[in-house]
Amino acid sequence: LEHPTFYNTFEGGDPGQGYDVNPKTGQPYEPQWVSRGDYARVLAEFWADGPNSYTPPGHWFEILNKVSDHPLFEKRWMGQGDELDAIEWDVKTYFTLGGAMHDAAIAAWSVKGYYDYLRPISAIRFMGDIGQSSDPEYENYHPAGLPLIPGYIEVVEEDDPLAVDSVELVGKIKLYTWRGHDFVEDPEVDMAGVGWILAERWWPYQRISFVTPPFASYVSGHSTFSRTAAEVMTSMTGDPFFPGGMSDFTFVANEFLEFENGPSTNITLQWATYRDAADQCSLSRIWGGIHPPVDDIPGRLMGMQVGPKAVGHAIQYFGEDLITATGQQRWSISGLMVYPNPASDMVTLAVKGFSGNAHVEVFDIGGKRVLSRSTQLRDGALSLGLDVSSLVSGMYLIRLTTDNRREVARLAVSR
Repeated sequence: LEHPTFYNTFEGGDPGQGYDVNPKTGQPYEPQWVSRGDYARVLAEFWADGPNSYTPPGHWFEILNKVSDHPLFEKRWMGQGDELDAIEWDVKTYFTLGGAMHDAAIAAWSVKGYYDYLRPISAIRFMGDIGQSSDPEYENYHPAGLPLIPGYIEVVEEDDPLAVDSVELVGKIKLYTWRGHDFVEDPEVDMAGVGWILAERWWPYQRISFVTPPFASYVSGHSTFSRTAAEVMTSMTGDPFFPGGMSDFTFVANEFLEFENGPSTNITLQWATYRDAADQCSLSRIWGGIHPPVDDIPGRLMGMQVGPKAVGHAIQYFGEDLITATGQQRWSISGLMVYPNPASDMVTLAVKGFSGNAHVEVFDIGGKRVLSRSTQLRDGALSLGLDVSSLVSGMYLIRLTTDNRREVARLAVSR
């Protein structure tokens, strides 16, 4: 029930109030007042990451790089233990964040494929074209039309400037919004600005060659990616806050924006925590008109689950027991690991925490057992070589069963 009130429909943003004191410096954060138009446009372009860019997941690798290079940052895995050398830190963080972004993509695009939900550009243009749903007395009434909101969504009347040269536009729905690419001849100097346009000609604030992604809207990939990454960054660094208590990017007046001229003044985006940056990324898609609010929160909730699970899976490959940033949960590394993977002849099974008699079975994708081997585990650890040279190329499941547990791992055989 609180979902509609989370977004400030007419003023923009969310109900967040920020932080009074920087926990790293003990000093208050300095307020930064900027034009809402500049702020919203910079957000929409900064977090867009469409074609010819490093993509939304890649954006978080840029953030990881900036954190790793920060002079105040110490490369301690999950904020604990000895400081790692640069190569070990980079390998562990890139491996973990990369896997998490991959998992987030699978989660979000599975949902997108299932619901096949339309984008705002399709919904707004269609609803505006069929009429309005607020006043049954109007000739253009349609129950699936746009609701009328004075000052924002109205009907074109006879004396309307939009109808001066086009009487046939009377009765159509108009919007007070960003006017779109039709009003930008040269983005180096022109700015479309806001004003009244026909709903059927509405544009999101995006690149003219990529006005809206060619895949389903629900859920927001940006929300899923960004919240997943925020959870991963918090775990890997052992701190929810950026080094020094704040991170930022500065954009120079009339140089940064590509869709039109702007911003009108220098503007700096700032975030205290990784979650703050993720939340801003999510909101940028709503302010840019690429997603409706319904796409946002479910993506964030998915990221809250994907991120910690991805970290827990990744550290199994580091060969050591580690504790989360909160110190409340110990990740298990006793699962079965198989390497190399893919393989062509010999693979090694590595496991920790097992004991007793061990039975190894390999099954093909149809469930048929194609290999079987038994051994004895000693001292609760195993490193077992397994010959898979007799198997044809394809996907297999390896199952290890002992007196006290069972683990399953995937294996790809490639010739």
